[in-house]
Amino acid sequence: MSDPMRPRAALRTAVVWEVLREALDRRVKAAGRESLDVLDTGGGTGNFAVPAAQLGHRVTVVDPSPNALFALERRAAEAGVAERVRGVQGDTHGLFDVAERGGYDVVLCHGVLEYVDDPAEGVRNVVAALRPAGTLSLLAAGLGGAVLARALAGHFTEARHALTDPAGRWGEGDPVPRRFTPEQLTGLLTATGLSVGSVHGVRVFADLVPGVLVDTEPGAVDALLKLEEAAAELPAFHAVASQLHVLAERDRD
Repeated sequence: MSDPMRPRAALRTAVVWEVLREALDRRVKAAGRESLDVLDTGGGTGNFAVPAAQLGHRVTVVDPSPNALFALERRAAEAGVAERVRGVQGDTHGLFDVAERGGYDVVLCHGVLEYVDDPAEGVRNVVAALRPAGTLSLLAAGLGGAVLARALAGHFTEARHALTDPAGRWGEGDPVPRRFTPEQLTGLLTATGLSVGSVHGVRVFADLVPGVLVDTEPGAVDALLKLEEAAAELPAFHAVASQLHVLAERDRD
């Protein structure tokens, strides 16, 4: 299957998608079923739900935005997977009003924990949606990437503020309510009894490289993507990534 992401957008999503696709393949083999039940919380317009459905899986997307769910429906139809993608309006706080407890082989929680009032509760809910031995894919904003970006932009006071702020925010104008260190994210997961399998740094370089360079230099997108993939697994780069991606598994009950 070809990469479902457009070349420029791939810099933001491809590393996560490759890790997720491999996790889905492992879950298929372990479960002995070709089609998995996947829950995508905060899945929006289907950046990951639609490609997962193209692999043959059944995906339920929970998102608070009606507009995003409408775009998801259109995107799934255009991709020919409308029968395998279901969108429902909701959020992690009231997750089991719209989703089945313990009903999913794989749960995606991407770009959610930054915005919920209680990240620990959010994690407990998505973990409770997993079947025994199920896999959780967690993606959240990284503290170090924001600090580095503000410093490189010359906003040194804001960079220092992010370092000392409990939520990792650089100031009142910061659009992201909360950021995490790798240790904070993995701690939230292990507190629920999940076993952390891997941690990846996402967008280590992509948000720092001038867009005009990526768009105009021949082969720059592919070269930068390969650099991102090479750095993603190295712990030294996790601390400066814009996002952190963690895979974890629920124990067999």
